[in-house]
Amino acid sequence: MEKILVINGGSSSFKYQVLEKGTERRLCQGLVERIGAADSLLTHKRFDENGNEEKFVYPGNYHNHAAGMDKVAEVLMNAELGGVIADRSEIVVIGHRVLLGGPLGNSIVTEEVKQVIRDYIPLGPLHNPANLTGIEAMEKIFPGVPNVAVFDTGFHSTMPDYAYTYALPKALTEKYGLRCYGFHGSSHSFVSKAAAALLGKQPSEVNVIVCHLGNGSSISCVRGGKCVDTSMGTTPLQGVVMGTRCGDIDPALVPFLMKNEGLTPDEIDTIMNKKSGYLGLCGHSDSRDIEAGMSAGDADCKLTYEVQCYSVKKYIGAYMAVLGHVDCIAFAGGIGENAVGVRAHILEGLEEFGIKINPELNKIRSSQHRYISTEDSRVKVAVIPTDEELEICRISVAMVEAASK
Repeated sequence: MEKILVINGGSSSFKYQVLEKGTERRLCQGLVERIGAADSLLTHKRFDENGNEEKFVYPGNYHNHAAGMDKVAEVLMNAELGGVIADRSEIVVIGHRVLLGGPLGNSIVTEEVKQVIRDYIPLGPLHNPANLTGIEAMEKIFPGVPNVAVFDTGFHSTMPDYAYTYALPKALTEKYGLRCYGFHGSSHSFVSKAAAALLGKQPSEVNVIVCHLGNGSSISCVRGGKCVDTSMGTTPLQGVVMGTRCGDIDPALVPFLMKNEGLTPDEIDTIMNKKSGYLGLCGHSDSRDIEAGMSAGDADCKLTYEVQCYSVKKYIGAYMAVLGHVDCIAFAGGIGENAVGVRAHILEGLEEFGIKINPELNKIRSSQHRYISTEDSRVKVAVIPTDEELEICRISVAMVEAASK
């Protein structure tokens, strides 16, 4: 049985899955968290043919990503520990989520690709080093197996220059690689394709607006299967208001606050990325807590809810203008998939644009891809639970197969 290993790496944790090639059946999945801390932990789940899970927990001092991956490899190749790999040769492709590859699209890993990942460490200082460590660890554990870098920015690499260009002095943008790159690429890729399938069409035949809404949120504008614009920029700070990120603000506020509050660059960066957004407005970063507070009469929570929904509505309106014709608006992510009220409020008042929500369908909670719009809604509205690991698997397999022809 040929198998695909997927690594979805973060700055202090990483998720992984092993899937069967062809059937895409998930054989196991796991999470190594709190890397670098004394209480770091590996949680591993193995699935039988019926989807029943068997859970294994391995506490340990995983002092870096490489140490965590060594332990994962030990577990994967030992049936008693929860393993699903009888022989190393069963792994035929390894797909990695990598944060930032600049303008580079998804790529089979070479020394040149690894250098690009290094080159963009200044713009992705937490994630890119960890992602590169994961790639190099897998090259040692599974020598000769092709690794594929599926960049968060990869899906957005098709944006036209007028969409990704910042109106800053050209010498500065070229020196530092400053442009809109976009993030959540694997999710936007998966959801836009799934939306086309729900419509019974090929991705090349439809225009989709994808709303990936969670603690981090981004919107993408997809024409004929290719991204033509997205809300996040050089970093994940730009765009809609998020759990702890401010999203779009007047850039003159940055030097104003630095001067008047005596803030360093690192301090203002921390405020905008970790102390703003929903948290800064009302003290809660979780959308569920905001809705609960609003129900209890908390005025700050009510304002936060309105700001949250309004910021998404504005991007939807802008992308409708960009596309001219929209076939589907798709919601994904923790908030997009579960927050019934948020979805309804975002699209409220857009009936003149051919967008009509069915309140009863919107209330249904399901893991299935589904419409929540009325039958006569010209623009279909869907909820599509995202699956980044499956998309990384599909992209990785397709790239290796294409390269071998």
